[in-house]
Amino acid sequence: MKVQVRPAASRDERRWRELFDGYCLFYERKPDEALNTYTWRRILDPSVPVHAIVAETAGGGLIGIANYLIHEHTLGRTPACYLGDLFVDPRERGAGVGKQLIDWLVAQMKKQGWCRLYWHTRNTNYSARGLYDKFTQHNDFVRYTVYPNQN
Repeated sequence: MKVQVRPAASRDERRWRELFDGYCLFYERKPDEALNTYTWRRILDPSVPVHAIVAETAGGGLIGIANYLIHEHTLGRTPACYLGDLFVDPRERGAGVGKQLIDWLVAQMKKQGWCRLYWHTRNTNYSARGLYDKFTQHNDFVRYTVYPNQN
């Protein structure tokens, strides 16, 4: 299957929302229309460091998305890229689309001079981990998250 990876554009909004909702459901989060609208606006705003790329078939259909954040940090002299969300339409999985999305980010990392590209996934997400292990070995970090509504 011939797929083009490119930055998201305003014409992609409807399908991006569908795929992002699929991503949320995969991670057992209820899709949130207000949050989707807010996130999409940030993706399209060039002054905000939130970005998205899409995987598009030759026929023009979007089958995958990757949302990412470029940020400053204290462990390097150049920005880092955090791949926050990667999702491929379940009907299109296994054809290398996820790999193409990550390959695009790796190429941008080298071109833009980012010090690293990183992401995380659930320990039990074995199919995704099979892909991710082709890029790099996972590390031994355990993530802790504090939310404002916790005691």
